[in-house]
Amino acid sequence: YWLKEKISSMDWKVFLEKDNESNWYTVTVPALPGCISQGKTRKEALENIKEAIALHLESLAESGVPLHSDKEVTKVSVTV
Repeated sequence: YWLKEKISSMDWKVFLEKDNESNWYTVTVPALPGCISQGKTRKEALENIKEAIALHLESLAESGVPLHSDKEVTKVSVTV
């Protein structure tokens, strides 16, 4: 759908990864390509991604880019 009005609350699946060298956390949002943030702690990274998501959605709305909410994140098993 097109994001034309302000959404009061919406849940997003995020991918949280800790860099073993820097000990920083990186968070990405699979449903929003290019939406990424970081933090020194897990808590800080998750708070930062909330702001990044809000800004990303605002940018999409201003550009008239459709928001595809039908993407799904799941796990698969691969045997090697």
